[in-house]
Amino acid sequence: METAELVAAQRAYFQTNKTKSVAWRIEKLRALQSSIRAHEADILAALESDLGKVAFEGYVSEVGMVLQELSYALKHVRAWSRPRHVSTELTNFLSSSKILYEPYGVVLIMAPWNYPFLLSLDPVIGAVAAGNCVIVKPSAYSPATSDIIKVIIEEVFEPENGAVVLGGRAENAALLEQEFDYIFFTGSTAVGHVVMEAASKYLTPISLELGGKSPCIVDETASIDLAAKRIVWGKFLNAGQTCIAPDYIYAHASIKDELIAAMKRYIVQFYGEHPLQNSDLPRIVNEKHFARLKGLVAGETPAFGGSFDDATLKVEPSIYDGMSWDAPLMGEEIFGPLMPVLTFDSLDEVIGEIKKRNRPLALYLFTTSSAHEEKVMNEVAFGGGCVNDTIVHIASTSMPFGGVGASGMGGYHGVYSFETFSHRKSVLKKSNLIDMPIRYAPYKKSRLGLIKKLMR
Repeated sequence: METAELVAAQRAYFQTNKTKSVAWRIEKLRALQSSIRAHEADILAALESDLGKVAFEGYVSEVGMVLQELSYALKHVRAWSRPRHVSTELTNFLSSSKILYEPYGVVLIMAPWNYPFLLSLDPVIGAVAAGNCVIVKPSAYSPATSDIIKVIIEEVFEPENGAVVLGGRAENAALLEQEFDYIFFTGSTAVGHVVMEAASKYLTPISLELGGKSPCIVDETASIDLAAKRIVWGKFLNAGQTCIAPDYIYAHASIKDELIAAMKRYIVQFYGEHPLQNSDLPRIVNEKHFARLKGLVAGETPAFGGSFDDATLKVEPSIYDGMSWDAPLMGEEIFGPLMPVLTFDSLDEVIGEIKKRNRPLALYLFTTSSAHEEKVMNEVAFGGGCVNDTIVHIASTSMPFGGVGASGMGGYHGVYSFETFSHRKSVLKKSNLIDMPIRYAPYKKSRLGLIKKLMR
């Protein structure tokens, strides 16, 4: 089915109102849950093929999180879908007010390659829970996972209410020429500009889940050993190809050397003396990104690591000390297992440097000082993050996940996914028993005083 024909078919199906039935939504979500469980081995094999992820990492960071989101949505979708009654002002005496959650219609979900299963299916759950038809465009850089996503979607949906479009830039461009009712995009800031421009043609509402340089601040009060352990885990998960990975460390001068020494120990503990030979370390997705990472550290001397394997596209978890904002590593989001370390003496200095730049998708602070925590949380804008940990805030179904400014717009997970893919329709129902004459012309000056009292 051609792209325009597919969108038209989904719009026609949506007009039948079948997707507005909560029973329909639950049926599709349960079928999706069953299909994912049936294809679990295939999904994990695809993730290993595309990114070199071992089964444990593939399940924990992708399949398990999707199943967790599905279970949560199935438990709560009936309650989310009910009208929400709200208070009514005195000026609308003898009225009732409510908010109806209405699906947008036909939704386009464009997913990236770094977490290809998670970031394709998580938005689908929210879109279907809200009662939309969906077209999923997975990344061409993760072909094996894209293929299994297509198999699953075709098992669960009919093309007129759920479909997958495979391909690369040409297919992306063809999709963005169509009129959708909502677009949900996860990927780079550069492509985010393209998506937003395309959406503006039809005034289509969008969510942009982008990225940026997410700072990790380690102050002089932090538990250094635990900080090192959690930073190493978060940074080198998926070989650093994580949009919310700590992109760089700002370490207090008094603890920097201790922190680096502890990080070295944990890299060896997690990946061995020869990480490039360890199957637990994923590879870089393709030669293009591998070459980009090489270029970022050309001429730099690592404090630890620094090896690249051209044959396997693996990059050794590496630390680069003594970095400045002029270094190539600090010029763009790294998206790989290279960790630059900057030093600071004053927390105000760190906050000032971060605030000079685009608002990051994530921020991580390691501290035992409540004053430092409050200061950073109050003064620095960022999408989301952790105090004394990394990455794990993304796993919450109780908090919205998303960026701010250049790192994105909109949030999802749990009820926030449902709300993202729903239009909140406000309805006031007025009683016919009383009709207050005060609002009607001709307007008398004597009424103004009463109006002022009512509308304070």
